[in-house]
Amino acid sequence: MKPLRYGKRLGAAALAAAALAAAALAAGTAAAYPLDGYEETGIRRLEGSRLANEGVVKDVKQPPGALLPLKDVDLRLLGKTFDLPPPDPGFTRQVNGILSGSMDAYSFAVLDLTDPAQPRYAEHRGDHRQNIGSVGKLVVVLALMQALADTYPGDVDARKRVLKDTVVTADGFSQYDSHTVRIFDPKTRTLIRRPVQIGDRATLYEWVDWMLSPSSNSAAGMVMREAMLVRQYGKAYPPSEAEIKRFFDETPKPELTALYDRTFSEPVTRNGLDLAMLRQGSFFTATGKQKVPGVGDSYGTARELMRYLLRIEQGRIVDEWSSREIKRLLYVTERRIRYASSPALADAAVYFKSGSLYKCATEAGFTCRPYAGNVRNYMNSAAIIESPAAGRKRYYMSTLVTNVLRKNSAAEHQALATRLQQLIAAKPASK
Repeated sequence: MKPLRYGKRLGAAALAAAALAAAALAAGTAAAYPLDGYEETGIRRLEGSRLANEGVVKDVKQPPGALLPLKDVDLRLLGKTFDLPPPDPGFTRQVNGILSGSMDAYSFAVLDLTDPAQPRYAEHRGDHRQNIGSVGKLVVVLALMQALADTYPGDVDARKRVLKDTVVTADGFSQYDSHTVRIFDPKTRTLIRRPVQIGDRATLYEWVDWMLSPSSNSAAGMVMREAMLVRQYGKAYPPSEAEIKRFFDETPKPELTALYDRTFSEPVTRNGLDLAMLRQGSFFTATGKQKVPGVGDSYGTARELMRYLLRIEQGRIVDEWSSREIKRLLYVTERRIRYASSPALADAAVYFKSGSLYKCATEAGFTCRPYAGNVRNYMNSAAIIESPAAGRKRYYMSTLVTNVLRKNSAAEHQALATRLQQLIAAKPASK
């Protein structure tokens, strides 16, 4: 039996099986920040991506929907406090109709806000719980923002300074992840892509970007370490490297687990979400798990992920500033993958996180491929769509929690995104 794998990149065989927009399904990244955000955040990768789009730096260029400036990536439901409406039976049947295969392999939630006066909600197996892989990084960024807000209540400038000016050096918490991150030098205009290595130095903002854009588990390990340190040290953060080592080496494991719980579990409940339906129970890296025992399984549901997205748009994840920053960090301005790679979304602004987990066993006539496990084939997506980006005639959110065995689930999510976009577009837009 082959080991359980966290999957983020498609191999050549899988790409050949997914002829539909194969380039869009190629190995890449999932989320980012508006390309003009370099001066605001100090995230050097953004400057590299901006220059690549101008043809100055050799790298992937962005589709029209990825080119919104910072000022246009904003929250759309400020002042609204409604929760999810009851599922609309007719709309749910329509969404069910775009699925393929066994209905028991799918869980979804779709909230159509194209007509804000008449929101439509569809749901199928919305409370089905499974490991959501890297979508759990939404809990990590929530925890970091909550720790910063608790340390500097009402002082957004102080929070920005911590994110922009704190330089974090990778240690064992970053190990190990084979997925690459973009490392750009604005002075020399050189770009390299490689896995995170011990000793790499980047700002806290950049570690968060690497966690959410190429979905680096190494970066997630470092962000989780920093969130715990902010929670522990408060305004004395950041401690010295020597103090960080001493703290994690000498603090008893039960105390570290309790700190983990305060850092990553309590913010979920405090922000109106159900911990029984959304939890990141441990670190994303093996070394992180060894150093800090977690609190149990990691999981999520389509419904609770939808409630997370809704509360972002309402400015109710921590506070308005934190919600806006999380949305900007989820704005896809790197190569689009999986759900976000649908050609139908090329002109749409896509705010997106995905995560996968697959497992294979020996089976006659079956060949194990990335994202096509025969024992387990989890693929999870959470997306906010504004289409087209400039006009926002269509505005909806979707969450998918699927386990479609033996099928390329990256291609399946791409196809579902196309069909859902067509379904939403079939309803006349509000004037």
